[in-house]
This record gives sequence, C-alpha cells and structure tokens, in this order.
Amino acid sequence: MTAQPRVQPKSDTQPSIVTFDFADLTPRERYKLLIGAVVPRPIALVTTVDAQGVVNAAPFSFFNCLSADPAILALGVEYRPTGGQKDTGRNVRDTLAFTVNIVSDALIAGMNVCAVPFAPGIDELREAGLDALPGVKVPCPWIGQAPAAFECRHHTTLGIGNSREIILGEVVYAHFRADIVDERLHVDPVGLDAIGRMGGHGYATTRDYFDLPTMSVDTWTQRPEEANRRTSLKD
Repeated sequence: MTAQPRVQPKSDTQPSIVTFDFADLTPRERYKLLIGAVVPRPIALVTTVDAQGVVNAAPFSFFNCLSADPAILALGVEYRPTGGQKDTGRNVRDTLAFTVNIVSDALIAGMNVCAVPFAPGIDELREAGLDALPGVKVPCPWIGQAPAAFECRHHTTLGIGNSREIILGEVVYAHFRADIVDERLHVDPVGLDAIGRMGGHGYATTRDYFDLPTMSVDTWTQRPEEANRRTSLKD
C-alpha cells in the first residue's frame, strides 16, 4: 500500500476506525476499497451489436437504476488497459443502443463465459449457449434465459478520467418472464432470483430477503420497537 491509513482508537461506544485520504491512494487501492464495501452490486449482462451487426455480451457490476421518469439505467464501463474503448462502449457509441439483461442464479454460468476476454467479433452468447432473441425497439438482442431485460437507447455518455466512462441509457422496452411480474407490476424477488457482486471474485444471492416498511413519524412515535422489526420471508 502506498498510503498509510489513519487509525482512530476504540472508544466505549465505537469500534476502532481506519480512515483513508483518497488523494493519497492509487486507483487500484481506491478500487479495492470501493468494490469491497459498496455491495452487493446488481449485475447487468449487457448485449450490444457493432456496426456490422455482430453481437457482443459482457457483464458489468458498476450498474444501477438512476431514474424512473425518464427511465434511466447507468453502466460504468472500464477502458481497456491500452486506453481504448471496450466492445460495449464502442458499440453503444456506434449504434446508440444497448440491452441490460438481469443476471439470475440460473444465468451465472453463462454470465461467467461472457466475461471471458474473447477477441472482438466472437459471439459470447453462442459460446455460452445462451439464446439471442431479437430486440423490439433496439438492434441489440435480449437473452432468452434472463428473468428480465431492458432495451435502452443511448442517453448520455460521461467521460470519467482516463479509465472509465459512464453510459446512461433510457429504457424503451422491457421483457419479463411471465411468472415473476403480476398485474400490479410487482416483481417477485424470489422468482427473479437475482445475484449481486461482492468484492474480488465474490458473489451473493438475494434469497435472504426481508421486508422493512418505511415508517411515518406517528408510527415511530407510537410503536418504535415493533415498527422497526424486520419481517423475513422465512417467518
């Protein structure tokens, strides 16, 4: 480590704290702290096509939903070590479209194949044995095995330093497996069975699920202990 952390001694009410000045850390050191603490991160298995229509698929855990009106999904796409764009970033630039496929536990083996650094032009979905189904409003396919998929039109790309770009896409069409969404548009988290990315090579399931309703002031004032009780699906 190039920078020495500052240790604040333990008190009667607080454990010992280690602090870091990010200005003193290398990019790799910042990365390790961030991916180890900002967890679990949802995983987008992103499908794109190049200017010739060749399909590319790659997973990204620097991913989330940022807005519903408009419906915006965000991807953090790292550049190659040489400084060039990865296939996903280049394809989005050229076609102004991408599709986000949500990764379930059943899809994790295929996702891991799509993470292999194949040469440009290799169809990762074919290598992984996954079904590429035609997009409705974008040229990119969606993955038939995905429990949910969102077709996106390019909205904005933000250049972040020399290592990464953030791509915002507006959702224009969605595909859901019929058994995981009801008539009220509630998505069943058990049926979705999504996985999340932890630090390093770690992953986590979303099966340890519980409900914790947001409280009103009156609820907190009248019954704080009961209102703050989390309700597990296992109860």
